[in-house]
Amino acid sequence: MARHFLQLYLLIVATLAIASWGQERLVQMYGSQSASEVVANNPSPVAVLALVEEQLRNVQRGARQQFVAQLARQTHVDLELFDARDIAGRDTLARLERGEPALMNADGRAWMLKRLGDDDRVLAFRYAVPDTQRGLLEWVLALLFYAAIALVIMAWLWPLTRDLRRLEQATMNFGNRNWTFDADIKPGSQVRPLAEAFRRMAARIDSLIGSHKDMSHAMSHEIKTPLTRMRFEIEMARTASSPDKLAEHMNNINTDIAELNSFVTATLDYAILERAEVALNVAEHDFTVILPALTESVRRSAPPDLSIRCEVQSNATRVRCDAHLLETVLRNLLYNAIRYARTQIRVTFVIYPNDYSLHIDDDGPGIPEADRERVFGSFVQLGERKGEKVGYGLGLAIVKRIVEWHGGTVQVRKSDLGGARFSIRWPVRRASPG
Repeated sequence: MARHFLQLYLLIVATLAIASWGQERLVQMYGSQSASEVVANNPSPVAVLALVEEQLRNVQRGARQQFVAQLARQTHVDLELFDARDIAGRDTLARLERGEPALMNADGRAWMLKRLGDDDRVLAFRYAVPDTQRGLLEWVLALLFYAAIALVIMAWLWPLTRDLRRLEQATMNFGNRNWTFDADIKPGSQVRPLAEAFRRMAARIDSLIGSHKDMSHAMSHEIKTPLTRMRFEIEMARTASSPDKLAEHMNNINTDIAELNSFVTATLDYAILERAEVALNVAEHDFTVILPALTESVRRSAPPDLSIRCEVQSNATRVRCDAHLLETVLRNLLYNAIRYARTQIRVTFVIYPNDYSLHIDDDGPGIPEADRERVFGSFVQLGERKGEKVGYGLGLAIVKRIVEWHGGTVQVRKSDLGGARFSIRWPVRRASPG
C-alpha cells in the first residue's frame, strides 16, 4: 500500500510541475502584450511623485498649487497638493514624517502620498486600482491545468478499477460453487498481491473440499465394513453353541471396535491439521540424540532381518522445529518404509545454510513416478502388501501437512538403495504457520 501511495504521490507532483511550467510558458508567450499595456497605462505612483517633486523644487511655494493643477490638466494625471493637516491616520503621518511614500485606499481608488522635502504640504497621486479579475486566457489555462491533473489520476486509477472488477467477478464465480479462481490479474497490477492471496485462499478451500469428500468416502467404507462384520459376529454370538465360540465372536467384535477406534483417531488427527489451527511449539532440539532414539524405538517393532541405520550431522544440536510434530513425521515415514523395505532403511539428516534436510531411504519396490504427487493425498493407498490392510491412507497426508506448517516441502523420488526416498526440507528460520 505504501508503494502505491508513493507512486500516486510522485505522479501528481510530476504532473503539477509539468503543468505549472507549461502554464507559465503560455502566459509568457501570449500574455506579454497585455502585461505591457497594463504597465504603460499604470505607471509607478512612486516614480510619478518623484518626478513631480523634482519639478516643484524649481517652483516657488506660492505657485506650487497652481503648477500642480496645471500639470494635472496637461497630463490627465490625477495630481493634487494637500496641506499635511488634512491627512488622517497615525501610521500614514508617521511615514510622511520620515519622508517615505504612504498608500491610502478609498472608494476603489488608491492614493500615493509624498511629503515635499522643503514644504509642509503633501503631494498626492490618485490612480485606479488595477483589475485583478482573470482574463479568458488565464481561465483556459487554469481549466487545462486541472484537467491534466484529473486525466493523469484517471489514467492511474483505471487499471486499478479494472482489476478490482475482475477480482470481484472471479470472487463471485468462486462463491457460486465454481471452486476455481480465474482472475486475470497482470504481474504489475496494484491488486496482484490481493489476487494472489485470494488465489491461495481458493486453492486452500478447494483442497479442504476435496479432503472432506475423500474423508466422507473413506468413512463410508472404513466404518461400514467393520460394522457389517460386527453385526455378523453378533448374530453368530447369539447362536453360539459353546462358551469358547461365544468368546471367539466377542474377540472378533473387540477387534473391529479397535479398528474403528484407530480409524477415528487417525481421522481426527488429520482433521486437526487440516483446520489450520495448530500452533507450532518451535524450539531448539538436539537431533544427534532425538533421531537415533526415535529410529531405535521404531526398529524394535520391525522384522529382525531389517536393518535401519541413522546418520545425523554432528553439529545438529540446535535444530529449530516442533519436536512432537517432527516425531510424528519420522514415525509415519519409518513405518511406511518398514512395510515395503526388503532388507534396509536409512535415515539421514543434514543441515544446509538455509534449511534442514531429512531423508528416509528404503530398498523396497519404490513408488511409480506417476503416483509421487498423489501419494500425499488424504485416504490414498497405492496398494496393499501381501493382501493385508496397511492403514487408512492418512500417514503421508499428515506428513505433508506438518511439513507445510514448518514452511517446508516433502518430495518422493527414487533412492540409491533401489526403493523410495522421502526428502523433507524446512527453513532454518521459523516460518509463519498457515
